[in-house]
Amino acid sequence: MSRIGLKPISIPTGVEVKVDHPQVSVKGPLGELNWTLYPGIQAQVENGIISLTREAESAKLKAMHGLTRAEISNQIVGVKEGYQRSLEVMGVGYRAQIQGDALSFTLGYAHPVSLKVPQGVEAAVDKQTLISLKGIDKRVVSQLAAQIRELKVPDVYKHKGIKYVGEVLRKKAGKAGKK
Repeated sequence: MSRIGLKPISIPTGVEVKVDHPQVSVKGPLGELNWTLYPGIQAQVENGIISLTREAESAKLKAMHGLTRAEISNQIVGVKEGYQRSLEVMGVGYRAQIQGDALSFTLGYAHPVSLKVPQGVEAAVDKQTLISLKGIDKRVVSQLAAQIRELKVPDVYKHKGIKYVGEVLRKKAGKAGKK
């Protein structure tokens, strides 16, 4: 049984939710997002609350029930408050900068690495080492942050690379060698 899928979603003031099967559209002060319902999932809006139901008890439908509830809830938070993800570039000579609609990185490779910022995400670079991503779609903001971190995963020995702000890295001791 999907415990998450059964929880009702309350709609805050300033957010408008419309259900036109199979589309659910969420509109708020920051923008509008849409989600297509999986076949077998129904959504109803009553008295400022969204409730989701499913037709059958198959494993796939149970999983999609919980996923749909979580996605719609994330969209409501996104159009109301937005999402932000921050990353930190660590290492001597490592830096980031914005060039048009792309982020350009110098990460110790023989060439600069460039990554296009998707539509709907705002990127800002502070002091060439702090990257801030903002947007209304949690999936897009988190995916871009993961792609940026993947460019140079933090090294456990030297602590060089790109990490999330607040991420705790355990530093490993190097080889001791013979004495």
